[in-house]
Amino acid sequence: MDVGRRIETVLDGAVAHAEAPGAPPRLAEAIRYAVFPGGHRIRPRLCVAVALACGDDDPAASDAAAGAIELLHCASLVHDDLPCFDDAATRRQKPSVHAAFGVPLAVLTGDALIVAAFETLARGAARSPARLAALVGLVARAVGSPSGIVAGQAWESEPHVDLVEYQQAKTGALFAAATVAGAAAAGAPPLPWRLLGECLGEAYQVADDLRDVACRQEEIGKPAGRDATLGRPNAAALLGMGGALDRLKRLTEEAIEVIPPCPGQARIRAEIEAQTRLFLPASLRQPA
Repeated sequence: MDVGRRIETVLDGAVAHAEAPGAPPRLAEAIRYAVFPGGHRIRPRLCVAVALACGDDDPAASDAAAGAIELLHCASLVHDDLPCFDDAATRRQKPSVHAAFGVPLAVLTGDALIVAAFETLARGAARSPARLAALVGLVARAVGSPSGIVAGQAWESEPHVDLVEYQQAKTGALFAAATVAGAAAAGAPPLPWRLLGECLGEAYQVADDLRDVACRQEEIGKPAGRDATLGRPNAAALLGMGGALDRLKRLTEEAIEVIPPCPGQARIRAEIEAQTRLFLPASLRQPA
C-alpha cells in the first residue's frame, strides 16, 4: 500500500471509530467534515517517510503515529478558524467547521479530534508498549504547553511575541513531532530527527506567511491577509518578499543537510524535496 493510501486508511478508521453507533449525528458529521478531504497531508507523509527511512518494522505503529499527527493538525485548524481566533469562514476550499456547523460543535469537534489522535496511537501501537509510551510523550509534547501548538495559539494573546518562538510552537511543533514519532514508531532513536522537523516546520511557516501576504483566497483555500488584519507576526512582512523567499530556500536546503544517517536516506531526501515544492503555490515558486 502506498503512503497516501496508508494515511487515508488510518484516518478513515479513526473517524469511523468516532462515528460509532451512539455518537451524536451532527458531531460525527462534523468530525468527518474536518478531516476529509484533506490537504497535502504533509505532516503524516513526513512521519511515514521517516519510519520508512528507519526500516518501518511495525507499519501499524507508524501509521498510527502519522494518523495521530494529522488528526491533531485537523483539530488545530478547526480551533484556529473559530471567531475568537482567526474568524476564518473558509478552509480547504469549503466553509470552515464553525461556518458549516456552528461554533459550539466546532469547539467540540476540535476536542474530539485531539482525543481521537491519542486513541489512534493507543490502538495502533499497542503491540509494543515501550514504543507506545515513547510516542505518547513525543506527541503530547507537540500539543500542549510550554512549546506545543496550544502554546503557539496562546502566544497570539500575549502583548509581545517573539517571531521564532511563536512559529516554533504554532507550526514547528507538529513537524518536529512528525519526524521524531516516525523514528520512534520504527524503533529508532527519535531525538536525532528533531532538527529535521524543526527546519521543515519553520520553512512551512515562512511559506504560509508568504501565502498570506501574496496570494488570493482562491489559491490557498482560506482567507488571505489575516496576519496584517489581526496584527500577527509575519516573516514576509518583516523580511520582505525577497528576504522571506531566500529564508525559505535556505531552510529547505538545511533540512536536507540534517537528515540523520539511516538506511533509507536517499528515499527520504527525495520525499522532502517533493513535499517542500508543495509549500508554495505555483505563482510564488522560484525557478529550480
